[in-house]
Amino acid sequence: MERNLFTMNWLQRFIHNLLQFFKLLPGRLWRGIKALGRGIVRFVKGIGNFFVSLWQMFWDGDAFVKISYLFMGFGCLVRKQFVKGLLFLGIQGGVIYFVQSFGWNYLRDIGTLGTSEGEVIGQTILGTPIYSQPDNSMLILLYGVMTLLIIGVLAVLWVTSIKASYKAWQNHRASLKNTTILQDIRGLLDEKYQTTLLSGPMLLASAFVILPLLFMILIAFTNFDKNHQPPGNLFTWVGLQNFQDVLGNNPLKATTFSYLLGWNIIWAIFATFSNYLLGMLLAIIINKKGIRLKKLWRTIFVVTIAVPQFVSLLIMRNIFYDQGMGGPVNILIQSLGGNMVRFWQDPFLARIMVIVVNMWVGIPFSMLICTGILMNIPADLYESARINGASPVKTFTRITLPYMLFITTPYLITQFVGNFNNFNVIYLLTQGNPKSVFLYQAGETDLLVTWLYKLTVEFADYNLAAVIGIFVFIISAVLSLIVYNSSSSMKNEEAFQ
Repeated sequence: MERNLFTMNWLQRFIHNLLQFFKLLPGRLWRGIKALGRGIVRFVKGIGNFFVSLWQMFWDGDAFVKISYLFMGFGCLVRKQFVKGLLFLGIQGGVIYFVQSFGWNYLRDIGTLGTSEGEVIGQTILGTPIYSQPDNSMLILLYGVMTLLIIGVLAVLWVTSIKASYKAWQNHRASLKNTTILQDIRGLLDEKYQTTLLSGPMLLASAFVILPLLFMILIAFTNFDKNHQPPGNLFTWVGLQNFQDVLGNNPLKATTFSYLLGWNIIWAIFATFSNYLLGMLLAIIINKKGIRLKKLWRTIFVVTIAVPQFVSLLIMRNIFYDQGMGGPVNILIQSLGGNMVRFWQDPFLARIMVIVVNMWVGIPFSMLICTGILMNIPADLYESARINGASPVKTFTRITLPYMLFITTPYLITQFVGNFNNFNVIYLLTQGNPKSVFLYQAGETDLLVTWLYKLTVEFADYNLAAVIGIFVFIISAVLSLIVYNSSSSMKNEEAFQ
């Protein structure tokens, strides 16, 4: 088999590898499902062991440890760890006060997301009705989730408090001296320094990443759209209705999703591999022996990177402008006796244009990356190929391209996911146009991410936008994992073969 592969040309080898990929895909998926199952089993066992350890500490500990299950840090206070005990107790009291005075007002309504849209409770002297304060579904959901996260943080600190009280009791029983607060601080700056460094980013991530992410995911299960805008109008839970609409219940939304997904995948493939292959060829040409002024050629292409991408995209849009008198290109075409070319109005031509313009802004990046890698390919590989009579094409397909793919597979995955969600190129060039009456609030060149933007900013269909965001994440994650786990970069990490 290895000899047959070696004698194939590049096209036959590509087809063979593609068929092998799909042939092995079911087995890989099955192994992935089994690995997921094992992970779930380990997770469940871990939860079980966690509760067993909590019960064991409660059963083994003295009365002060047991009281610590109700009052955080009590065991530490009794063992003269006053600062640590007061910190735990203060955090518990602060969270209880927050939940009682603020969080519970929203958490209690999270099941309904509000019921009151404002009722007439009286009128002014002039007869103007006075309304009661209406519920705000968005604030109920947001502050409800925030309260749950804070309670979750308290739960983690509660377990930490129990362990600290239990350890203090064990030290007391063994006649060992408990650590002071200064010793604990020194430990956080020494052997536990990683915990100190990561605590800040974790808190910021919880506030600015996890909370908005959970809020967005939950919005996908509501009817939060332009017809349900709080505080005047409430929105409520609708379960999986939005997902069912996208997957077939609503023909217009389902057609739009499948149509844009197909174009999204085509765009990501062309945008990624056109830049990658042409950037590699450009790097090979510049690095080739006999080419003069190599630094000058590299500098010329690098200069395009120095110009901000959005500036280049706006300039390109104006150069190929196709309305009114047209842009420079259309003016030139008309001066030569031709008709105005609708670069951005024809659906097929507009898609071709965004791919071509993306090559203009993307090839220099690939050229720089490939230049560094090409300089590290062992020269004796090329020398052996020349001695054996390999042509330049065969040398490229058997040495250069496999080596480049081995090194740059993670980069390619990153680029593919980035292009799959490439908002700038599409929106700055076409705004998703030309429009289509067969698509739901989307244009012919829209990607899922630009459609999501329009649904959110222009049409206030937040629930549908949240569903699209979830699908985009799932597709990107699954494709990335499958491709990376199938690549030689992961299978043969030690060396290129």
